[in-house]
Amino acid sequence: MSKFYLVLWLKWALRVTLCSIVLACGLSFLITTYIYVNQGMQELTSEVLQALWTVFKFWFPLAWSLTLLIALFRSLKYIFNSCCGGYELKLLACGSSDVIEEIGYGNLIKVWRKWFMLIIWLIGAQMILALVFTYTFTSYNGVFEWFDIYFLFFFV
Repeated sequence: MSKFYLVLWLKWALRVTLCSIVLACGLSFLITTYIYVNQGMQELTSEVLQALWTVFKFWFPLAWSLTLLIALFRSLKYIFNSCCGGYELKLLACGSSDVIEEIGYGNLIKVWRKWFMLIIWLIGAQMILALVFTYTFTSYNGVFEWFDIYFLFFFV
């Protein structure tokens, strides 16, 4: 049974990672393309390509913050619709022991809210431990000197 949870967690983590990064790259590319077109579509010289790369790198963490939430919500449906080693999680209807066979995104709203709040509390606890570690063993003076979307993704 513990192998089931480990395999399910690894598949979920890989799915959330790939989905959020691909969506963030796509969104950053769309924003960069929009800015390029809006600025007159100049000839693609090395300076223009460097500027477009800088714009892409600027928008990527912002887009990743949004797409991480989308990937977390979408992956919840995957958790209930996947079978690992003959085991699978079943979603029960509220107030009864009836199993929901066809799980849609509408069925996941209540589960998502509870799960999302659990993730927030767990990340908050990790942040407290990270702050204690940071103040004790490093020369950083504040949270925002080192905390960004990449550390948040690692905590999730």
